[in-house]
Amino acid sequence: MDFLHTQLRHVENRLSFVKTEPIDWKLYVQIFAWTVTFFESYLLIRQYPLYSKTAPPPALAEHFDPGVFEKSQKYGKDKAKFALFSGLYKQLVESILLQFGFNAWSWSAAGYLLAKVGYGPEYQIVQSIVFVFLMFLVSSLPTLPLQAYGTFVLEEKHGFNKTTPTLFVTDLLKGWGLAIVLGAPFLSIFLYVFQWAGDRFVPWLMGFMILFQLTMVVLYPTVIQPLFNKLSALPDGELRNRIEALAGKLKFPLKHLYEIDGSKRSSHSNAYFFGLPWSKHIVIFDTLIQQTKPEEVEAVLAHELGHWYYNHPLKQMIISQVHTFTVLALFPAFLHSPPLLRSFDFPKAVAAQPPTMVAFLLFQMILTPFESLVSIGMNAITRHYEFAADRFAVELQDMVKDEKMSDMGPRLGRALISLHVKNLSTVWVDWLYSAYHHSHPTLTERLKALDAFEVGRQKKAE
Repeated sequence: MDFLHTQLRHVENRLSFVKTEPIDWKLYVQIFAWTVTFFESYLLIRQYPLYSKTAPPPALAEHFDPGVFEKSQKYGKDKAKFALFSGLYKQLVESILLQFGFNAWSWSAAGYLLAKVGYGPEYQIVQSIVFVFLMFLVSSLPTLPLQAYGTFVLEEKHGFNKTTPTLFVTDLLKGWGLAIVLGAPFLSIFLYVFQWAGDRFVPWLMGFMILFQLTMVVLYPTVIQPLFNKLSALPDGELRNRIEALAGKLKFPLKHLYEIDGSKRSSHSNAYFFGLPWSKHIVIFDTLIQQTKPEEVEAVLAHELGHWYYNHPLKQMIISQVHTFTVLALFPAFLHSPPLLRSFDFPKAVAAQPPTMVAFLLFQMILTPFESLVSIGMNAITRHYEFAADRFAVELQDMVKDEKMSDMGPRLGRALISLHVKNLSTVWVDWLYSAYHHSHPTLTERLKALDAFEVGRQKKAE
């Protein structure tokens, strides 16, 4: 442990200029935030002409009726225009708030509100919690019209929206309530670790955050998910029999098999699994069951079980923890930096002893451009995992010695095509746009890979 702290101290010393140099961090954040926004706008402009194509890629031509493809192109075009406007609008709002000292105002407002109920500045953790929620609430208000437009205009226009105005407001209030109920204890412990551990907070904070993530794995399906959706046991029948048989052959620790009422809000479909290593739960959207055949849903689940078989969730969690550790290792230099707070309009009295929550929030803002680069790397890793899970499905018959699985690859291909058609997903995608935004390969990339995997499997069998 001493070796770790020694290395972290070296990092802090290398960044010691942050504590003394009067760097204009606000200008830096403004420049790089707008750079990221303009780059994302450029990607949308690159992608936009592809929505004018009148025919799908040759490999998909037989699967799209002309009318359906035209609808998917119009849907993609409308989403792109909305994304371009909303991206610029959100950045403009954030830029205005930043320029006029919204962060400093929020801290002062939090202190003022607490003073009204008898809490002084010595209650820094309490003030930090009020500060975070005040910032979240005020900054989210300007984007509410965008959420409403996306749901009731964009999604409604293309036949996907099932959300009523009452459900929209209810979900919004539930989300805010959950943020308070779960966020307040999390922030309290998060900030207490800093107070308790001092400059040696990194390993202790890492331990707490890992424990919190594992706790959420248990709480999400039992407490959080039921607040928004109804999970019911998948009815007996062909689909349930197929999935249970598949899980049994792979020794997948299936505990519950759920159907979720995704159609309550949208016509889009999905399937996923979650849980602890010894107890897994599979959730299938009712829209997926309605839109695809049982053997195709089985193929989708075979792909998902491929992620489990190759420990992709665990690997992603490890990568995430390495990223978190790197961020926390850089933070100590910014934790005790009065010039940092002064550059964001905080008064001298507050900047002289920077509140941990304020320093961490500003530090996160500074890291924004680097996080964009990290997201590209994470997308590349996730896309690699998606190809691996597709290959798992193709080679499943050799693994379980079951000839009934011999067409799993073609089944998965049909399921992917069906989901893209039903969801009006874009099938013409610019490579740079995809690399930046997509955690999954494009449909044509996956279909081409599935064919290659099948050829490779047959060669091995010869």
